Amino acid sequence: MEIINRCEKGITMLPQTLDRSEISLMLVEDDPLDVLAMQRTLKKRRILNPLVHARDGIEALDRLRGVGCDPLQRPYLILLDLNMPRMNGLEFLEELRSDPELRDSVVFVLTTSDTDRDIVKAYEKFVAGYVLKSKAGDDLLRLLGLLDHYWRIVEFPPQRAVPTHPETSRA
Repeated sequence: MEIINRCEKGITMLPQTLDRSEISLMLVEDDPLDVLAMQRTLKKRRILNPLVHARDGIEALDRLRGVGCDPLQRPYLILLDLNMPRMNGLEFLEELRSDPELRDSVVFVLTTSDTDRDIVKAYEKFVAGYVLKSKAGDDLLRLLGLLDHYWRIVEFPPQRAVPTHPETSRA
């Protein structure tokens, strides 16, 4: 499995009927060991969906909006850490939910933060789930199994025609 760490230019057209293997996972995570663990677990589960990695909220928003590259094509599911530099996960959720083009993105929080404040704030921003890394640890296989089943039965928001962000024209 290849992790996509950079923007790639090119147009990706979605088929009329959604092939669930085309759902991209965006992992917003600053810890390289957690990224490696996710990659290994996806491989063990034989989940071959594209994995796009962003190191923080700013990088994730740039990738979603297509700043300097084509935007990440829908459908996608975001796995979000909360404790990151530059823009943390809660700040990312605030920006994501205020953006008309991105507000319907499906987000699962995967973090070490077990504070009630963070859990409540994440659900106030309409996350689909909140999972503690300490509980996911050995159960990461089961978590990814759950996500695999999730995207097989849940309908995702459709692809939008052309993003309206002026930043997308920057190279």
